[in-house]
Amino acid sequence: MKSLRNGVSATLMVCAVSLSAAPAVAETYIVAVGAPSNSLQGRSAAKFAEDLQAELGDAHIVEFYADAQLGDEKELMQKLRLGTVQFTLISSIMTNVAPEFALFDMPFLVKDRAHLKAIDAEIVQTDLAPKAEETGLKVLSTWENGFRQITNSTRPINTPADLQGLKIRTPSSEWRVAMFKEWGANPTPMSFSEVFVALQTGTMDGQENPLTNITGANFQEVQKYLSLTGHVYSPSYLTTGLEVWNNLPEDVQSAVRIVAASVQEWSLEEGESADNELVDKVKAAGMEVNEVDKDTFIEASAPIYKAFADQVEGGEELVSRAQALAK
Repeated sequence: MKSLRNGVSATLMVCAVSLSAAPAVAETYIVAVGAPSNSLQGRSAAKFAEDLQAELGDAHIVEFYADAQLGDEKELMQKLRLGTVQFTLISSIMTNVAPEFALFDMPFLVKDRAHLKAIDAEIVQTDLAPKAEETGLKVLSTWENGFRQITNSTRPINTPADLQGLKIRTPSSEWRVAMFKEWGANPTPMSFSEVFVALQTGTMDGQENPLTNITGANFQEVQKYLSLTGHVYSPSYLTTGLEVWNNLPEDVQSAVRIVAASVQEWSLEEGESADNELVDKVKAAGMEVNEVDKDTFIEASAPIYKAFADQVEGGEELVSRAQALAK
C-alpha cells in the first residue's frame, strides 16, 4: 500500500512539473476591416496589426483580414460586441451607433488634419466615445479616412445644381443621404463592397469617397469625372467591443494604446501625402478632374447644419466647439 501511495505521489509530481513547464496558450486577436486591403483604411489596419504583433511579441497572435473577408462594417460592429473580432475600423456608419457622431457629416466642418486631431482630443474622446460605450463599443483612436470627393460618369460637378437627378451611392448615413438630397441628387445607401459593380452597370451614376478609397477600389476604371469637393472629412475609428476591452490584460491594453497613437500619426501623414499623388493617378487613368465652386456648396448646406442643431441633443454646441478648434 505504501509503495502504491509513493507511486501515485511521484506521478502527481511529474504531472505538476509538466504542467508548470508547458507554455501558455497564445491569445489570438483578430483585426478585420471591410475596406479594400490597398485603401488607406486597409493599410492602416494592416499596419496596426503588424505593429501590435511586434509590440506584443510571441506571447500573442494578431491576425489581419481585409476586403470584407469577415464582413462589412455593420457586420464587423456586431462581431465586436460578440467578441469574435477584436478590432476594426468604422467610418461613416458610426452615426448609427450614436447620433452625435454625425458631427463629421457636417459639410466643410473640418479644415485640415491638425483640426481633426484637435477635434479628436477635445470632442471625440471626451463626448462621443462615451456614447459608443453605451452601445457596447469602445472607440480607441481616430484615424484618417479622408476628405470625400465626388465621382460620376455623367458630367463634371461644379455646383450643387450639377448633381440634379444623379444617382449617387452614399454610406448608410442618414445625414449623408440628407446632404445629397439637399444638393439635388438621388442618393442611395449601399455597402462599399457592392459599389464597383453598381457603377460599372450604371445602377449608380456616381459615388463619394476619399481618394484613397476611390483608387483603392479602382473606381477610376468605371467613372469618368472626379470633382474635388472635399465636402466632408470622414474619420476612421479604431474600435473594439467594450467587453472585449475590459477583459484584455493590462499589458495588452497598454500595447494597443501605444500602437493606436502611432498609427494615428502615420495614417494622417499618409492621407495628406496621398492627396496630390492620387489625383495624378486618376488623371493618368483617363478621368477628368475639376475643382468646384465651394461657396455654392457651403450655402446649400445651411439646412443640414440647422437640422443637426434641431435633431441632435447638444448638436449646435458640438458644431461651435469643433469650429472653434480650427486654427
